Amino acid sequence: MRSIRKTFAVTVAAASVLALAACSSQGGAQAQNQATGQSYVIAMITHESPGDSFWDKVRAGAEQAATELNVDLRYSNNPDGGQQATLVQNAIDSQVDGVAVTLSQSAQVGPAVQRAVEAGIPAVAFNSGIEDYPDYGIGMYFGSDETLAGRSAGERITEGGGGKTLCVIHEQGSVSLEARCAGVLATSPGTENLQVNGADLPAVQQTIGAKLQQDPSITHVVTLGAPVALAATQAKAESGSQAEVITFDLNADVAAAVQDGRIAFSVDQQPYVQGYMSVQSLWLNLSNGNDLGGGKPVLTGPSFVDSSNIAEIAEYTANNTR
Repeated sequence: MRSIRKTFAVTVAAASVLALAACSSQGGAQAQNQATGQSYVIAMITHESPGDSFWDKVRAGAEQAATELNVDLRYSNNPDGGQQATLVQNAIDSQVDGVAVTLSQSAQVGPAVQRAVEAGIPAVAFNSGIEDYPDYGIGMYFGSDETLAGRSAGERITEGGGGKTLCVIHEQGSVSLEARCAGVLATSPGTENLQVNGADLPAVQQTIGAKLQQDPSITHVVTLGAPVALAATQAKAESGSQAEVITFDLNADVAAAVQDGRIAFSVDQQPYVQGYMSVQSLWLNLSNGNDLGGGKPVLTGPSFVDSSNIAEIAEYTANNTR
């Protein structure tokens, strides 16, 4: 717990520096925008899959920043790496002013973002690709260190007595999800990965349930997204398993499940902050010449959400901001 608190303290400090910079210039910039009509077009391109509520919070944060800063935000998404790269190229061709992108499949998407940078379009990465973003000339990253997040979750499992852990990967080829499970394995030996299709939640529930029935020695199920976590709780109930369900990420339904004990804890990366700060940083660069560098990513997590703090957080999940 101490390590994750230390990480989050660094996260908050880094985020505060950027936020203060924005606050100091925002009033004058808004007046300037009103006087000159200056507006910037920022493309946000993600690997969002249909039905994944996680991205609602990313978009909510990005749209809030866009509203405050007179930005024309153009959001698009595709879970296929090649198609996401095409969306980046489309943004370049339409001559947007800035690009914010996820690098879940960095080998496919990264070269397209690099072309944007070479064309003079500033770019930031967020949510996924923390190890890869500098390779493509991208100046800044907002998100969680997923390996650290996985290790922190595994440590907590081990501290609670350990056992056999099932780590459920719901998106094939995602570097972030693979890193989370690798981190869990590093600190919770005996962890086994289970691959499912997160776009088909009934099938996810059936697959997890079948695994729990097949192997009653499983003591923990770690899911990597809120919708999959809820499917896991249903699978647990139907299979009669006593395994503890843990998840990454948060929404209102997961918050309710943490409150009533169906989910032990969530590892939160604050997607609303990721969306907001991605737009904000690009606006600062475009409107005020602020650098998109510094050499280190801006961490938005990880942090634990459990019975000790869920009461103060739950109301924000209902607002789609946490």
